[in-house]
Amino acid sequence: MMMQRDDLLSKAPVTLTLDKAPAANKVLRNTYLLLSLTLLFSAFTATIAVVTQAPPLHWLVTLAGYFGLLFVVTRLRNSAWGLAAVFALTGFLGYTLGPILNAYLALPNGPQLVMTALAGTGIIFLALSGYAVVSRKDFSFMGAFLMVGMLVAFLASLGAVLFDLPTLSLAVSAMVILLMSGMILWQTSDIIHGGETNYIMATVTLYITLFNLFVNLLQILGVFSSDD
Repeated sequence: MMMQRDDLLSKAPVTLTLDKAPAANKVLRNTYLLLSLTLLFSAFTATIAVVTQAPPLHWLVTLAGYFGLLFVVTRLRNSAWGLAAVFALTGFLGYTLGPILNAYLALPNGPQLVMTALAGTGIIFLALSGYAVVSRKDFSFMGAFLMVGMLVAFLASLGAVLFDLPTLSLAVSAMVILLMSGMILWQTSDIIHGGETNYIMATVTLYITLFNLFVNLLQILGVFSSDD
């Protein structure tokens, strides 16, 4: 009897891990599906802003809209209304992207820059997310580093704007790209290993990651293009 009890205890962690797999896979599938839909909706609102030549929103309006809608998503994440809030947030961010795209599209090689940044964003996401899914590695150790890194990047970006330092701004963009790449690995791993069980919040995290990745890739490409 003692040997049988030990066998059961030794197998218990494996059983629990296997039990988590279907739930984690469901969260991952729902996240990818919702992320695809929100990206399409965001592209739609960005197109409207581009076609109508919408002016840039005041930064206070942008911050208020972003944090306000993010707060609503967080509060409604466990209800059906959370889905509507996600589309409101991503649609708003897509609209704010329109004036940025117009500025780059006005350049001689603007369309090429936008498409290159878009392709680069897609490649980075598919490669890193695919690696996390296939390897099943646990990247939870990156969480604290990413949080500190984003705080440093935010403060550095403020310094670049306040003191008009283009070189620092370029360095911040490169730093953000690295941080967003790490965020893709971390968030995907968190879903796979059962750390994130809400696909609405996982979608928001990955969407914001892709948004920042695209914008900063576009900025770097624009700088090097202008140098040419």
